Amino acid sequence: MTSSADTEFVDVLIVGAGLSGIGSARHLQKNCPDRSFVLWESRGALGGTWDLFRYPGIRSDSDMYTLGYSFKPWLERKSLADGPSILRYLQETATETGVDRHIRYHHKVTAANWSSESATWTVSAERTDTGESVAMSCRFLLMCSGYYDYENGYTPAFSGTGDFKGRIVHAQHWPEDLDYRDRNVVVIGSGATAITLVPELARETAHTIMLQRSPTYIASVPEEDNTAVRLQRFMPGSWVYRITRWKRVLFQIYVYWFSRWKPEMVKRFLLGQVREALGKDYDIKTHFTPSYNPWDQRLCAIPEGDMFDAIREQRAEVVTDHIDRFTEAGIRLQSGRELDADIVVLATGLNLKFMGGARLTVDGRSIDPSQLFVYRGMMFGNIPNLAQVFGYTNASWTLKSDLTGDYICRVLNYMRKTGVNVVTPRLQEGTVEEEPMMNLNSGYIMRARSLFPKQGVKLPWRLYQNYILDFLQLRLRPLRDKVLEFR
Repeated sequence: MTSSADTEFVDVLIVGAGLSGIGSARHLQKNCPDRSFVLWESRGALGGTWDLFRYPGIRSDSDMYTLGYSFKPWLERKSLADGPSILRYLQETATETGVDRHIRYHHKVTAANWSSESATWTVSAERTDTGESVAMSCRFLLMCSGYYDYENGYTPAFSGTGDFKGRIVHAQHWPEDLDYRDRNVVVIGSGATAITLVPELARETAHTIMLQRSPTYIASVPEEDNTAVRLQRFMPGSWVYRITRWKRVLFQIYVYWFSRWKPEMVKRFLLGQVREALGKDYDIKTHFTPSYNPWDQRLCAIPEGDMFDAIREQRAEVVTDHIDRFTEAGIRLQSGRELDADIVVLATGLNLKFMGGARLTVDGRSIDPSQLFVYRGMMFGNIPNLAQVFGYTNASWTLKSDLTGDYICRVLNYMRKTGVNVVTPRLQEGTVEEEPMMNLNSGYIMRARSLFPKQGVKLPWRLYQNYILDFLQLRLRPLRDKVLEFR
């Protein structure tokens, strides 16, 4: 079916075939079977983050009972899964549901224009395999492209990198030919990527150093969920999954809430874990005591304390200092210490990108994302028939992705039932007090705040980062409110 002689038309165009896109497509397939849909994926394979990141030890620091889909139980024993297992789970989901037959690879979206006259989006893309330009029109546009730049990770400007005789690689684009066995490796960074890489590299390197400017809170967590293990002895896997999923949801909410209410108690608990693992003589104040409170930035989880094991066994070391410059043999620090390195790995974080960098226009008028207000964490004030899947910053991404997919299906079914084809959250200028959309002060978020939409101080323009509240609002409450306009 086409909207014109040369532009293909679908009811819903989903951009991105990663965790969000595959899940959203399944919700659409199941709940709106009369709607046609296509997924455009810029890369040559599905999986998004879990296909892109290939560095050693890649894993999720969110448990799979909440990172997994509501409709597909996670049946493996490990709660914190490695990247290949997560990718396999996504591939199985796409194949079992038939969603994979709707994916068109090598389609990188460059622009999307809404026409009020035809009540459609016209979406333009570049074929990354052939370079040709393609277009498709759709009634509803669902962006599932995540929030960071897939092409370029964040790379600080370090002095003297041209003098270094070794190899510098960024963790986001891990080279297949990199041989780090019996080499001296320095990993720059202190976030989830660095904390994942260090214990894995330390198994084979001569020595591994994690070089950080400042520490991050780290929590050692069990690799398996004890509740799930016990229940699996006498209950079907799907039941175990649902029970454990809700248990984990409630636990995540409690930990986040308690961290905000009693930050000093949580801080003492986390640092007590480190002290127990590394001993009373280890300099925990310098290397593992951040200047902020728990959950001001995302908490890093390590399975069974593997990072601490590598440090205690002297296979890895943490150095807290600032870089002066790179030298021929490694890195000179501002303290004067020099770190020998054959390989330097940049685990320096992400660059964020709103909607994959696509240009938005409404009736020919260019839209500045930073001037938008987000409605219920997915739609945008005065922008018709558009939603973006944006997961939680303090819990598993898929929890919000599932709720968003279900909510969009409710909207689409209501539109069909009432015979309307346009839905728009209406916002009067100056009526909503603004706050940043993302509520963490991590470096990668602070660098990009000016590029992203804003939130308000109350519903429906506020993101509460709370699954229970969102479940009540998005699953159970009526669709109609004073803001959402159907016509």
